Amino acid sequence: MDSKLTHGVEERSAPLIPLHAGHRERLRERARIGGLAAVPDYELLELFLFRSIPQRDVKPLAKALLSRFGSLSATLTAEDEALKQVSAADSRGRMLKIGPETALDLKLLQEVCLRVGRETVKQRPVISSWSALLAYIRVALAHEPREQFRVLFLDKKNQLILDETMNRGTVDHAPVYPREVMRRALELSSSSVILVHNHPSGDPNPSPADIDMTRRVIEAGKPLNITVHDHLVVGRDGVASFKALRLM
Repeated sequence: MDSKLTHGVEERSAPLIPLHAGHRERLRERARIGGLAAVPDYELLELFLFRSIPQRDVKPLAKALLSRFGSLSATLTAEDEALKQVSAADSRGRMLKIGPETALDLKLLQEVCLRVGRETVKQRPVISSWSALLAYIRVALAHEPREQFRVLFLDKKNQLILDETMNRGTVDHAPVYPREVMRRALELSSSSVILVHNHPSGDPNPSPADIDMTRRVIEAGKPLNITVHDHLVVGRDGVASFKALRLM
């Protein structure tokens, strides 16, 4: 059976012909009339895939993505190789598979979401826009397959200077160097920081190692008058705040 890659989709079997134009227009019309907020996740993803994969019945592929990764946000944060392993048969039994172009389109959508969230956080002091901050870091980290340690560097008005990934690690560990955190804070003229890392296991509860590391970063900042406002641990089940848990 012949196989070729077209518009980010690996097609096996019949040549390309227009399919489901009527369904696509009906779905677009429902979205226009009812508003996108009323569209379920699989149809929202389907609407997006219309642009990446023309002339195809992409509903099975949208459902397969959500089934494989569990949610829309997890789909957008999935690694390229994992995305490319997802396939589904269309209404004619032809296999559609996520190709490199469609995988890139999904990552572009994720990046747009991240930048919009970052802009919202940067517009106001982080401390007074806490819900926006939590929403932003959940989009960024809740479904990351490997642990990341990030630092939000803040100015004297507690506005975000920079969100920087200081280290990436394995599924359960990302090394943290307190002196490096403070060196970077001095370079950026940052008055305070918020530490952020994720637990790929999904459980955001801090570990003893997390608690020990946080105390070491706090101690490293004291002689430099750099405050650690909080340490946020992100998991699929939520976000844990060291300050709220009275761990600092």
